[in-house]
Amino acid sequence: MKDEYFQLREFLKSTEWVRKAELQTPKDEGEERPPAVKEYDEESDIINLPDKESVQLPDKTLKDLLEKRRSRRKYNNKEFTLEELSFLLWSTQGLSANSIRLRTAPSGGAVHPFETYIYLNKVKDLKEGLYRYLPDKHSLLFLKQVNNSKREIIKAVNGQKFVGEAALVFFWSVLPKRGEWKYDILAHKLAALDAGHVCENLYLAVENLKAGMCALDAYNQKEADHFIEVDGQEEFVIYMASVGKVDPSERK
Repeated sequence: MKDEYFQLREFLKSTEWVRKAELQTPKDEGEERPPAVKEYDEESDIINLPDKESVQLPDKTLKDLLEKRRSRRKYNNKEFTLEELSFLLWSTQGLSANSIRLRTAPSGGAVHPFETYIYLNKVKDLKEGLYRYLPDKHSLLFLKQVNNSKREIIKAVNGQKFVGEAALVFFWSVLPKRGEWKYDILAHKLAALDAGHVCENLYLAVENLKAGMCALDAYNQKEADHFIEVDGQEEFVIYMASVGKVDPSERK
């Protein structure tokens, strides 16, 4: 067996937690907690999203959603509404109470190390482009339009052409310092686990809309980081997902 297998398997174990009492974290040293949301210009192009309650959802149980959930890669040309988009963003990283630390997806120590970037291709009443979700305001921050966006997105996912047909492409970035502040070397495994929590929330929310999605872990790190314009060190893409409307025949 390859030595690399053993090294990577160690990352999956909880053995480092026995050292927690010995770790001197930035928090222990009195360092100020990193902000839960990246800074942004209040005068930027910010779009307030409809309340999450405004979307009309089918009458489905959690059991229904779990049974029907699939990764779907064939999307039609139908648009999402603002209400549907609002529901999806709230479901993944929105506030579940009046606190930035209490969100719909769990996070170890409530550090919430992620930012949500989303490329909007087919959303009614919104221009195509890259946006960032602001969970504290339940709003979208417009970042940029992208020349040859379909080509650039396909490059970011190692040539998976179906992603270029998606209505929405989620890019979740991680800011490791948010977790390191509290957990030091333990933060990195927690971030990987938390990314799964966020993506599963999206799967269930998309299923509730009778739409389709596919989680994307086979992305090109350099190209994905470049697409959302992050430095690749203090912030980098950790997970992606494509989302689109699907024909009824694709849901059988």
